[in-house]
Amino acid sequence: MSGGRHGGRNGTARELARATVCDGRDVFAVRRLGREVAELVGLEKQDRIRVASALSEIGREVLGIRAHPDARPEARAEIVFTLAFDALNITVHTGEQADLEHSEGVTLARRLVDDITIDAEHRRIVMVKRLPPGRPHLSATDIRARLARRFPVHAMDELREQNRELAATLEEVRRLNTELQETNQGVMVMYNQLNTELEETNRGVVALYAELEEKSARLREAGEARNRFWTMVSHELRTPLNSIIGLVRLLSGPGGRPLDGEQLHQVQLIGNAAETMLALVSELLDMAKAEAEGLEPEPVLVDLVTLAERLRMSLQPTGPPNGVTLETDVADEASELFVDEGMLTRILRNVLTNAVKFTPRGEIRLTARLDAAAREVVITVADTGIGIPEEHQRLVFEEFYQVPGPIQATVQGSGLGLPYALRLTRALGGTLELTSRPGEGTTVTLRVPQRIREPEVGRVLIADDDADFRAAARKILAGFAAQVDEAVDGVSALDRLIEHPPDVLLLDMLMPRLAGNALLHRMAEDPRLRDVPVVTVAGTPEQATGPHPVLIKQELRRERLLEAIHEAMRRDHAV
Repeated sequence: MSGGRHGGRNGTARELARATVCDGRDVFAVRRLGREVAELVGLEKQDRIRVASALSEIGREVLGIRAHPDARPEARAEIVFTLAFDALNITVHTGEQADLEHSEGVTLARRLVDDITIDAEHRRIVMVKRLPPGRPHLSATDIRARLARRFPVHAMDELREQNRELAATLEEVRRLNTELQETNQGVMVMYNQLNTELEETNRGVVALYAELEEKSARLREAGEARNRFWTMVSHELRTPLNSIIGLVRLLSGPGGRPLDGEQLHQVQLIGNAAETMLALVSELLDMAKAEAEGLEPEPVLVDLVTLAERLRMSLQPTGPPNGVTLETDVADEASELFVDEGMLTRILRNVLTNAVKFTPRGEIRLTARLDAAAREVVITVADTGIGIPEEHQRLVFEEFYQVPGPIQATVQGSGLGLPYALRLTRALGGTLELTSRPGEGTTVTLRVPQRIREPEVGRVLIADDDADFRAAARKILAGFAAQVDEAVDGVSALDRLIEHPPDVLLLDMLMPRLAGNALLHRMAEDPRLRDVPVVTVAGTPEQATGPHPVLIKQELRRERLLEAIHEAMRRDHAV
């Protein structure tokens, strides 16, 4: 062991000490030297022990190499300590080539230092231990001088130092073991507390479950009572109200006995009251039906231009030239919408009806456009009516709420139109919003998703002489079928079948010129047509014969029609 000269790797490291390892005594000396160097460069106590232990492991590996029968007697194992700017470098020159990458000593040493590099070509191992920031600063010259005063060291001194280190380590282990026992005791106490609390919580959950069961039973009873109530309302109120309205029309109409002005006024008041009550009952029944049965949309392809015009014609206010006009403006890209037509109609009728009620003069405008980015059709109903104060705008969608004001006192309403429209809008997957300024008007914005679905079948042929049925079926099949063709009688249907066999045939059993059974017989004789899936359409189940799925005309619904088509296609594939 000796001091060294300045310099080192890349010219930045300064040599502190070096030692030669020839036997076991040298391993003790190197271990002590490593601990002393670690102390002088500013490493903490635990890190000093780690450096010393790593040197012991590497030293034993070096002795193992020297003990090999093929080892050269003149080969020397040398250990050099150098100080870099922020690390202590320990280079072990093994003197012999050996595969130490996965040796036990190197594996253990990796856990004790920050980095180990094995250079088999140059027969050396480099260990690096980073120095802590703010360490006491000693120059390399001072460190070498102090090391020179402390060495050589006898092996018994090194063994004694190792024993002291081992005793200190055992004491630390004992302290940690005591802390662990105390922690375990605390964990057990906490576990017992949590277990007790969990048992109490479980008892509470059981009690709550029993209470919920009881309340659920009460709710079911209340639901049944409500259903009985609405059934009674439908029969006991609607019937007499319709009778009153009919009698009022008879009394005030041209066929009745002439009434004087006061009598006519009184009769009209009775009629208006009956009509208001009937409208209220109808809206209540619609709301109850929506809550009881849920709202399941049955989307079809809707011509929004036609729908808007139909609503305009039915709701166009009449009055003096300076009264109210109702205009519609539907953009071309929003003219067709795949949506439940009945629900959309009721939403727009309720919104437009409100606009008509509260717009004494000016204009009501329905517009529709496509929001391509959001893939929504945006329908707005804007009026120039009395408007709604800001503090009431959030409440108009609550059931039975009516905005207070002088004009509201003269306008009949139930406060259910907008809440029902909102419920229908949500069922369609859309949104309904209202903005308004008193004295300037109100704008209601309806957003409905532009649903684009991939067709499930290619071409469907509807063979039926009933134009209404063909139109209804075509609407239902929009989006489901890529193409829908029609035939008004059996002969036309056969011509279309031969010209271009469809993927599915909807066949009316009672068509003129060629009945359904005769057409089926012709199809069975033609190899090109015998495999076409068929859904037979009839007025009653008795009118349809054969193995094909049957669709009753009076039961035409989207769900039933698509189910029959799927069944026909499955049967065809099975055959």
